[in-house]
Amino acid sequence: MKLKWCFYFILLLSVSGLVAQKPTDKRLAGLDTFIARVLKDWKAPGVSIAVVEKNKVVYTGGFGYRDLEKKLPVTENTLFAIGSCTKAFTSSMLGMLVKDGLLDLDKPVRNYLPELKFYNEYLNDHVTLRDMMCHRTGLPRHDYSWYGSTASRMELLKRIEFQEPTAELREKYQYNNFMFLSQGIVLEKLTGKSWEINIQEKIFEPLGMDQTVTNVSGMEKSADHSLAYSLIKDSFALAIPYRNIDAIGPAGSINSSAKDMSRWLLTWINGGKHEGKEIIPADYLKQAMTAQMISGGLPSSENPDIQNIGYGLAWGIGSYRGHYRVEHGGGIDGFISSTGFFPTDSIGIYVVSSTGAVTTSIRNYISDKMLGLNYRDWHKQQREPYVKARFAALMTPAANDSVGRIFNTKPSLPLAGYKGKFTNGGYGSLEVSMVGEQLQAVFNGMVLPLQHKHFDLFRGKPVGAQFEDTPFTDLFFAMAKDGTVKSVAIGFQPGLEDIVFKKESEAPKLTKEDLEKYTGEFTLGPQPVSFVVKNGTTLFALLPPQPDYELVPSGQDEFKLKILDGYKVKFKMDDTGKAIEASFIQPNGVFLAKRKM
Repeated sequence: MKLKWCFYFILLLSVSGLVAQKPTDKRLAGLDTFIARVLKDWKAPGVSIAVVEKNKVVYTGGFGYRDLEKKLPVTENTLFAIGSCTKAFTSSMLGMLVKDGLLDLDKPVRNYLPELKFYNEYLNDHVTLRDMMCHRTGLPRHDYSWYGSTASRMELLKRIEFQEPTAELREKYQYNNFMFLSQGIVLEKLTGKSWEINIQEKIFEPLGMDQTVTNVSGMEKSADHSLAYSLIKDSFALAIPYRNIDAIGPAGSINSSAKDMSRWLLTWINGGKHEGKEIIPADYLKQAMTAQMISGGLPSSENPDIQNIGYGLAWGIGSYRGHYRVEHGGGIDGFISSTGFFPTDSIGIYVVSSTGAVTTSIRNYISDKMLGLNYRDWHKQQREPYVKARFAALMTPAANDSVGRIFNTKPSLPLAGYKGKFTNGGYGSLEVSMVGEQLQAVFNGMVLPLQHKHFDLFRGKPVGAQFEDTPFTDLFFAMAKDGTVKSVAIGFQPGLEDIVFKKESEAPKLTKEDLEKYTGEFTLGPQPVSFVVKNGTTLFALLPPQPDYELVPSGQDEFKLKILDGYKVKFKMDDTGKAIEASFIQPNGVFLAKRKM
């Protein structure tokens, strides 16, 4: 299932309404005219651009609008989400720790973060930070695990243990956001400071990137920020909500401006230095700009002189019309960005807009201008195939609803029998409920009304105009021996069998009086443990200096730790019904806590 964000909105962008800050460098003559044509044809709201060369800024500014309805223009200070261009920031901070002697990129990551566990022991013993930085761990994306999830950073980290690889370690390049989340947590553990504070102190402040923020709340507070936009079938633009990805922030949550990104680019094309002071260690910088893993396929017949060679440390490495290019794209709801530079030419380019076709066309146009290359109509190359594909889609009859269905079948159970909460260690929870006379599944904020397809196979399509082009997703319910539902399987990750969510047994409903039976002070070896009831409804385990752990009823005198999969507390009761022992059941053993007398 692929998410496609498409919306309806009656608002057109005209050339006459284009707001532009015209470049003064002669090499960029005609840029404003080109961008006017691109934005008009794609109905894109606006674009932000930074161009640098050697030790100076050639251009920073914007074209079009950051707010279409209010006609607020894009400026050099307008904040946009840069998405996965964040990754180079995160890995660079680990490069700083290498220089300080605090870590080695080629030692197993478990040396620094034993909390990170992979699907098998071989990966646990051999995956290094370098493997994680260049996407060669063998894990595919598993993006449905984090996208839209409300799980915390540590909860997401623990999901990695249950996410199956699709290749051997270092066998091939497979992009994975979780590996950059993990790098951020390594940074936090070794420095004792959050990823956000680290990046502020080590990069933003030294470079003077005083507008840049690491979350959408900070972006919304800025006086100059772009709304996120989605395009409908290339005809209309609609402002959509920002996507909060704070939990997986080290992989993609930075929001920045053209002015600030010009400083980042200048640092890279000047050997990691800013105003003569080293920010990014020179040794790390050289490795980051060197291919560590082959990632590219064959170049297109239309552009044989553009090749994706490999992936460095949080950067893509390639050849652009005979020039060595280091680049990374970024995408999150409403924003598509590109940050890149030509090391041997000392030129850097940053472009961000609401659609990939606009970003790519403008980036390549500027590259050609700055490098003195012959003109190539990048807008036409992007536009024509899209128009042809849209026309072909309109001319293609709708898919026959009978394809793949087995008729004259019925579900094994009444629809209410499929209700319940289902969980998977690598993906979290999915809930199936009855809404009126219809089943409905909810996963990471997506609502899927379910239709019966055949036998115990149902299909669903997320609610909302943004999902109008999304195909149906099959959900297969499996039965236990007693005739009840035991699991539901969904095809969330290409290359793997369907992801199986097991049905949770219904937890007993406990009153405050019921919970009071488990409260009190216990000892776990030398560790004091307390159980307390908060808000009158929830039992917590307190193990200072660790955070308070919320306990969720999971059986008779048994609770699971809400934020830690596989961790439970089982109480032993005395004749009066009061807890006298608490067994902490963990993946690495069972640990007994006894009540203080």
